Amino acid sequence: MQINQHLTSSSTGDLRGKTALITGASRGIGFAIASALAKEGVNIAVNSRSAANLEHVKRELSSYGVKVLACPADLSDASTPAKIIGDIITHFGQLNILVNNAGIAVRKPLAATTANEWDMHMAINARAPFLLSREAIPYLKKSDHATIINISSVVGSKAYVNQGAYTASKHALEGMSKVLAQEVFQDGIRVHVIASGGVATGMITGTRPDLDVSVLPAPEEIADIVLFLLTHRGNAVIDKVNVRRSTKSPWT
Repeated sequence: MQINQHLTSSSTGDLRGKTALITGASRGIGFAIASALAKEGVNIAVNSRSAANLEHVKRELSSYGVKVLACPADLSDASTPAKIIGDIITHFGQLNILVNNAGIAVRKPLAATTANEWDMHMAINARAPFLLSREAIPYLKKSDHATIINISSVVGSKAYVNQGAYTASKHALEGMSKVLAQEVFQDGIRVHVIASGGVATGMITGTRPDLDVSVLPAPEEIADIVLFLLTHRGNAVIDKVNVRRSTKSPWT
């Protein structure tokens, strides 16, 4: 009985009063994650390009009784990550959780993909998570709940036609995540990757118009996985979570 009590205590993390940054938080998966964490008492910094959209998000998240900081900025600008992290530390005085969720996906064959489109995929989907993680590490080291969660995709390990730039950027994100996890391991910072197939968001209708959105996982289901990773910090650590829709064959 004592062992069970110990395991329950050590595997459940109280998130109240922690501070999290979620990128791409104005809609879809990012908004679902921000909402789930706010309900748990986490103070939230939200990022997207649209200041107007973030004001709506700020009002909604604030209704849960937490502090919310809107950080409108374009992550394709290499100077943005340092400013965002600096603003968070100035406002909250700490950072415990970083969720790199923002991403873009353009449906095009590689032969028709422009250099600018390629560079934008790399800047937002791979470089921004790297820079945000780098800037956050000094502050995460001070936290007893330090976590970086990178939202990847099934294409981080597979390859789909007409998604060449997106596929390359997610491969880069997962490769960076593997190295990062090893480099910050001794600092007590946990790095997780969530790699899902199609999720019922606005992005999927543009990249995979062939999919039936009604059978896809909802953004809230991805948020539930994030919440599980953050609240279960016992001796078992999950490096990567692969997520598929229920109608897709297992292990494909």
